[in-house]
Amino acid sequence: MPSAQPDASTVKSAERTVRILEALAASPDRLTVSELQERLGYPRSSLHALIRTLRELKWVEADDSGSSFGVGPHALLSGTAYLDRDPALPYANEALEDLRAETGYTVHFARRDDAYVLYLASREARDTVRVVSRVGRRLPAHLTALGQALLAELTTAEVDAILPAELTALTPHTVTDRTALHAELARTRDRGWALEREQGTPGVSCLSAPVHYRIPATDAISCSMPVASASEQEVARVAKAVVSHTTALASTLRRHGIR
Repeated sequence: MPSAQPDASTVKSAERTVRILEALAASPDRLTVSELQERLGYPRSSLHALIRTLRELKWVEADDSGSSFGVGPHALLSGTAYLDRDPALPYANEALEDLRAETGYTVHFARRDDAYVLYLASREARDTVRVVSRVGRRLPAHLTALGQALLAELTTAEVDAILPAELTALTPHTVTDRTALHAELARTRDRGWALEREQGTPGVSCLSAPVHYRIPATDAISCSMPVASASEQEVARVAKAVVSHTTALASTLRRHGIR
C-alpha cells in the first residue's frame, strides 16, 4: 500500500515553523509578531497560530508581556543533540585545547553551512574579557576567516552560486565587493590559510585553515587575536601553528574513518 503523501498545507506549515525558529535564533533580541511578519512575510493569523503551538511545546518563549518572542529551552535540546552526535567534535576539541595552549589566543572550530559558518566549538583565551560563546552561532562566510578558508576550497563559480547577490557588512572593514573577495580567496588558496582583519569584529584579527578530512573541506579551525598583535611575525607564527594542528586533526579523523 503506497504511503500517504503530506498535503501542501502541511508542508507549508512545517517550513514556516522552521523559518520562525531560524528568525528568532538569528535575532539578538526578542521579536514581536509584527517584526516576524515583516521579516518572513507570513500572514499574522498563521504566525499567531504557529507561535502559540511552539510556546506550548517550549520551542518558543515570550517576555513578561507576552508580546515578543525568542527561542525556548527545547530548542537547545536539538542543538546539543547535534553536537553530541558529531563524531569529529571530540577530536576537534582536543585540537582546540592544544592550539590554544600553543598560541595563547581564542580558537574556534566551525562548519560551512551554505553561505554561512556554524560555530561548533570554542576555547577562549585565558585572559579574554568576552564571555559570550559563539557555539551554535552562524555568521556569513565571506566576512570570517573560517568562512574564507572554506570558500577557498570551492571554485569561483561554486562560490558565486552559494553567496547572496549582496554581501552584508558587519564592520567598515568587511569585504563586500565580489571581485575583492575572489582576490582574497585566491590568496588564501595560494598560502593555505585565510586572514581577515576586523571584517567580523572591530579590533580583532582572525586566521584560519581548513581541516582536510573531507573533499572539499567542510570544517575549519581559526585563531583570533587583537588586531594590534597581528604583526607579520606573529601572523606567521600563528599560521604555522594553525596549519600544523588542522593537518594533524585531519590525519586523526581519516585514521578513525570519520568522513
